[in-house]
Amino acid sequence: MAESAACPVFKLGRPRYEQGSFFGRLRHFVDIIDPSTLFVSEKRLKECIKLLDDYKHGTLPLGVSDLQLWEAQKIKQAIIHPDTGEKIFMPFRMSGYVPFGTPIVIGLLLPNQTVVSTIIWQWLNQSHNACVNYANRNATKPMPTSKFLQGYIGAVTSAVSIAVGLNVLIQKVNKLSPATRMIIQRLVPFPAVASANICNVVLMRHNELSEGIDVLDTNENVVGSSKIAARHAIMETAFTRVVLPMPIFVLPPIIMSYLERLRFLQRNRRLLLPIHSVVCLLTFGFSLPVAISLFPQISQIDVSCLEPEIAMATDCKMVTYNKGL
Repeated sequence: MAESAACPVFKLGRPRYEQGSFFGRLRHFVDIIDPSTLFVSEKRLKECIKLLDDYKHGTLPLGVSDLQLWEAQKIKQAIIHPDTGEKIFMPFRMSGYVPFGTPIVIGLLLPNQTVVSTIIWQWLNQSHNACVNYANRNATKPMPTSKFLQGYIGAVTSAVSIAVGLNVLIQKVNKLSPATRMIIQRLVPFPAVASANICNVVLMRHNELSEGIDVLDTNENVVGSSKIAARHAIMETAFTRVVLPMPIFVLPPIIMSYLERLRFLQRNRRLLLPIHSVVCLLTFGFSLPVAISLFPQISQIDVSCLEPEIAMATDCKMVTYNKGL
């Protein structure tokens, strides 16, 4: 079948869309985070895996189209971890990030937060983030449970401390008008979550920095384990976790502060929470694919930038590694 703009020729393990451009990565990750994959049955998943195995071994039944193969790979990539080959627990898949994370975002952005409610919502948010980071990490090296617990405690502690500290600081500023104070209070979750997200990624994936991650040559053979590649992977992932909450925690408060002044909503206050929820859902759904598309999941790095023993182990000039999501 000739390659077409609508459906290129299927290549096992390769993305359907060109990953050298942001737009290509965006189209790829929109597929990966498609919430419809959460409803794929076990039978359908096995059919997809078998179809891909048949393609790999040259036993593909007649009549199977490239589109069917791309769809099978999309489903497998959305559910199965590329390193472990195991199913990712539904709430911690990238396709489950928005559906399961939106209620927490709504809670974080509720006005008039108390210290207790701030602690609870930040704890829930960082607990979810910690599990998502762990479930979508580079898993070429095992991670002890003790490391997971250390990262989890560190991430939650940093998030709660920053959020509570900022809230207390704002409450002590008497010069601000009530309206200005409310807007600022609604914006507090962003610096708290962004800084905590960095801690979360670094702490949850600290094992990669000490053990290194596998780098592969052009034939997808493991050349060695690189701590330098691990550092690149974690830095890129941490940056996406700063960009991700930016529109989520900045746009809804601004939008809601405008909508709340409308006469219709002033007369129908019960509609504020549903509208707030929809605004959060739409913003989250927009932000996630944009943030994770900043860098390709399967990243390349020049061998000359890596450890000398890896440079000596291959003739390739570039090697690849799974950055994680």
